[in-house]
Amino acid sequence: MSVLRYSINNLMRVDLDMDALERLQWKDFGNGLSMARLARQGSRELVFYRVRADAATDAFLKHEHIGGEFYLMLRGKIIDETGEYEEGDIVFLDPKSIHTPRAVGDTLVLVLWPEGVRIVD
Repeated sequence: MSVLRYSINNLMRVDLDMDALERLQWKDFGNGLSMARLARQGSRELVFYRVRADAATDAFLKHEHIGGEFYLMLRGKIIDETGEYEEGDIVFLDPKSIHTPRAVGDTLVLVLWPEGVRIVD
């Protein structure tokens, strides 16, 4: 699996409106992980993932990205089999990529799935 990664930290700054984020409809998975769906069209989805610092280390299940995955790290850090990604990193994982991410600290990620995601064993 190849990964395309670029940090935007030297190009721009992202200011988060925390009040607006709190007003989103968050689905709490009960393990420190929450998701808010921003848009969905067919199998294509745009979501926020929020992970608390005290979340279970296995909060994210191992999963496959049918058409790849694009995400922007807004806060915190994600570690998976491909590397470590921090605030300001834009990441693209190849179609059919499989990974098991783990968040470090309070984490907020904007994620685009071009063709959806499926849980794998």
